[in-house]
Amino acid sequence: MIRLALLRLAGPLTPVKRALWLQSACRGVLYSLGIRCSVQGAAPAHGLVVSNHMSYLDILIYSAAMPCAFVSKVEINKWPYFGVAARAGGTLFIDRSSRASAVAVAAEMAVRLKLPIPVLLFPEGTSTDGTQVRTFHTSLFEPAVKAGAPVTPAAVRYVIEHGVPERELCWFGEAPFLSHLWKALGTPGFSAKVTFGCPANYASRREAARTTHAQVSEMRGIIPASDAALKQHQLVP
Repeated sequence: MIRLALLRLAGPLTPVKRALWLQSACRGVLYSLGIRCSVQGAAPAHGLVVSNHMSYLDILIYSAAMPCAFVSKVEINKWPYFGVAARAGGTLFIDRSSRASAVAVAAEMAVRLKLPIPVLLFPEGTSTDGTQVRTFHTSLFEPAVKAGAPVTPAAVRYVIEHGVPERELCWFGEAPFLSHLWKALGTPGFSAKVTFGCPANYASRREAARTTHAQVSEMRGIIPASDAALKQHQLVP
């Protein structure tokens, strides 16, 4: 926070400055915790990035990989440390139960998409145990489609030593936040890998959501349920 205060003294805290601060802070956190992170593919410099979502750790990992602005559920705003860091880093908070909130966030996304940092969205709308990539919600693809901004698929995965399943680091369902955080911090020898796909422009939000969902699923090594059902049908004589 000291570096953020110094940036404030140097002038207005723009979204770009906030994203650069968050990147520096998250790299420091990962280093102090001994969490290794590798990146495959080119991190985009602008546009919309969409990814699978398994844990609050995803935010640390992506922030360390590139300066960006997140779209996150409004509940994160109240979390200890993470909420403070998210606000300071310029996160856009959305109340998914409120249409007015969705409209306001979409309007702010349109502004952010013109900046030299990407906006990162988890379009599944929730975190999962990593065994599947849930269907992408389409609404927040619309600002990128309207702006003609590129959409880049991305995938995050975790590797834990001694064959411990990735699911142990996933925060999903009704698991209490603080107890899971304590468990995650006590998990020795895990690393994270981020994979970036190729950016593309789309004519509609549904096309963008459908295509990037398939790409993210492929990067995760998961066959979408619809494709799996189709292949099974094709195998039946």
